[in-house]
Amino acid sequence: MRENVTISYRGAGYEIGRGEHFYGIWAASSSQPQPLEWWPPTPEGWSGAWSRFTAIETPGTIAPVSPPPAPAPAVYGPADAPGQTSAPGPAFAGPADLPGPVFAGPAADEPAPAPAADASPVSGRSAGALAAAGLLAAGVVLGFAGLFPSYLGGASLAQQPAELVPHVLYLAAWAASAVLILLGGTRLRIGALLGLGMSIVTFGFFFADAGTVMSGGTHLIGAGLVLGLIGWLACAAGSVMAFRLRSAGGIGKPQGDDMGPVVMLMLAALGTAIAFAPSWDRYVLHNAAGATQTLTAGNAFANPAPVIVGDVAVMVALVAVVAAAALWRPIRLGAALLAGAIIPMAGQAISALIGVGEGTSPTQFGVSPAQAAQIGLTINTGVTAAFWIYCAFLVALIASFAWMLIPPHSAAAQPPRMPQGPSADVPSPPAPGHSLPGPSMPGAPMTSAPVTGAPADAAAPAQVVGAPADATAPVHAIAPADLTTPA
Repeated sequence: MRENVTISYRGAGYEIGRGEHFYGIWAASSSQPQPLEWWPPTPEGWSGAWSRFTAIETPGTIAPVSPPPAPAPAVYGPADAPGQTSAPGPAFAGPADLPGPVFAGPAADEPAPAPAADASPVSGRSAGALAAAGLLAAGVVLGFAGLFPSYLGGASLAQQPAELVPHVLYLAAWAASAVLILLGGTRLRIGALLGLGMSIVTFGFFFADAGTVMSGGTHLIGAGLVLGLIGWLACAAGSVMAFRLRSAGGIGKPQGDDMGPVVMLMLAALGTAIAFAPSWDRYVLHNAAGATQTLTAGNAFANPAPVIVGDVAVMVALVAVVAAAALWRPIRLGAALLAGAIIPMAGQAISALIGVGEGTSPTQFGVSPAQAAQIGLTINTGVTAAFWIYCAFLVALIASFAWMLIPPHSAAAQPPRMPQGPSADVPSPPAPGHSLPGPSMPGAPMTSAPVTGAPADAAAPAQVVGAPADATAPVHAIAPADLTTPA
């Protein structure tokens, strides 16, 4: 629980406010008292905190939590004599008392910023969240029921481990999405993006299964496939509904330090999609006479046209979802979208390895078991080089997913460096006596506890000792708990 903390502004992923003796930035979904970054309680500190906040927050989502109190001049004496105390007042004085810019809010003739969709919390058990989670749960139940009846050609998924595992992974991810949506808050957004990524990428797989029926005849369709398709539709609808309930961030411009990993992530997505198409299965046939023949199978473009359309849809969806995840801000929510793309593709790799372990019947090559025994036919099953290339790119996607979860996107002892200069998205501090046009930097939030006083004042903060020369830089080396230590 946070004590003596007043949050003034909140965005899609972060919030800014005032602690007892510092300005800080917290994760919007966290109740931890320690901020991600903090600054000294001075005008320069507020300027640095605000610039950092607007640099890392999704544009257009920042909204005031509560109107900040109007600034009033602090009462400063030459030095607090024994027995005298400073009058309670704001954290710092007005322009007549301190040098530097005056931090004013929007001018009277400027429109107040419109409240963002994420400004007020949405209950995790609201009607919309319950409906979205209910659709996902219904889809999972239907998908689970579809594992046991005939799926394609009379065989059920439960009878084919190589086909069963990917579908179980789909259902597990959608079930996790439903639980996260019910929990509400940031977890609702994570669950929505996870389910959405899963639904987009798996559309192609289900379409390819339906394409087998389109090309081979309706006699191939089983109740399992029908239940699976309806289950996918319910999960997709629930994911979209949850996504529309609450702002889940959006596409943003990556920072300079993030550009390299973002490019690598997109290249990994392209490599995974390209390596998905070639043949993965390799069969080496030997007979008693010593003759050997090597065959490959599984090329995406060697299938009937409707199946090819489904496979191509998978490749296109994978690249699109990964690209959106790489540019998503806050980036930790983009990681949820990326996870929704990785899980079904990892399921395909696991399925291929299970198929290798199952062995191959000679009937797959038009040879009866009796004929195979007569000629001494043996079949060795393996995977091609294209499969291992696919796995390498898939590992790169997983590594990128881990990168998206590390600082500065989560609390850490060593936050990223401050922006080197103002940009189009970061408002500069206003000149003395002026305010910025449009969404300007508001006045610094105040508290009733003074932060300055005589050296004998034991309540004075200790952040002055060892503070960096640049007062707008975050005080990384001093924990908020230490700020109450007497000087």
